[in-house]
Amino acid sequence: MRQRLVPAALLLPFALLLTACGGNSAAETSTGIDGQGSFTLNVGDQKGGSEAVLRAAGELKNLDYKIKWSTFTSGPPLLEAVNAGAVDIGGVGNTPPVFAAGAGSKITAVAAFKGTSKGDAILVPNDSKLTEPEQLKGRSIAVAQGSSANYQLVASLKAAGLSLGDVEVKYLQPADALAAFTAGKVDAWAVWDPYTSQVLLSEQGRILTTGDGVTNGLTFQVAAPSALEDKKKAAAIKDYLERLRRATTWVYDHQEEWAEVWAKDTGLPYDVALASVKRTNATRVSVAVDKPLIASEQEIADTFTELKLIPKKVDFGDFVDTRYNGDLPPSTTRARTS
Repeated sequence: MRQRLVPAALLLPFALLLTACGGNSAAETSTGIDGQGSFTLNVGDQKGGSEAVLRAAGELKNLDYKIKWSTFTSGPPLLEAVNAGAVDIGGVGNTPPVFAAGAGSKITAVAAFKGTSKGDAILVPNDSKLTEPEQLKGRSIAVAQGSSANYQLVASLKAAGLSLGDVEVKYLQPADALAAFTAGKVDAWAVWDPYTSQVLLSEQGRILTTGDGVTNGLTFQVAAPSALEDKKKAAAIKDYLERLRRATTWVYDHQEEWAEVWAKDTGLPYDVALASVKRTNATRVSVAVDKPLIASEQEIADTFTELKLIPKKVDFGDFVDTRYNGDLPPSTTRARTS
């Protein structure tokens, strides 16, 4: 018999973690202030995101400016706050900036992190007869519309010689998709970590294919143009990004420690958190916001425009600022292997 998954309702808080950041908007909550100084940097975050990793790595010490943290449940509302100027900078996945740009939002991608896409997977039940992506033709697949998994599904199907028209797409948010998947109401589920790790560890499914090699594995720090025009805030953003880059490196050498913090912050079981850290989080490296990166995001934008999920063509290059690149490696740098 299959082991039973954690109920969908208990997994709902993890549905819109940083790696995907798709779905509907949701309210934000204020989580406190760090540092001291004469001005405040307003930072948007998600559960188990930037604040947690910076604190775990000891990178919130000796701040000569204040950080006011606001936590959002997904990327789209965080970018809505950036657009409104309520947040100066915040972290999201590779898809929300594309949709925000398509809506004409005032956002600017200022930093990028690259990881493997092994946690972005198309899952099938253990007893499924499917063994190759090509066999998905005519099958039903659950996915969250507009999420990174949505693009991963499109890209994986294309690599297999298929298109969205060749499959029956069920647009479901993760909690509903989980229920449908475990009840056998869909043949496959395109999703991201920590869901991938949850399904694998509870032996409810296996990986048919992953986004590794077909999606860019990028996450972003996105700033408000008004903050970048303010000299004090622009300098604080530079310092903040340097701290975040060091914290990202710290994760690679402290995977178990970070998994404990992440599990506590999100409510994930520790074994799921650790598996997700090893598969996805610890693989991230800081990379430059450069021409290959812009081209990669442009491909995502063009794909969603063709699918009519974005109303107009987006020139992603209009929504980036390279001033914080410094001597960072190019975006084509390979992610770490944990």
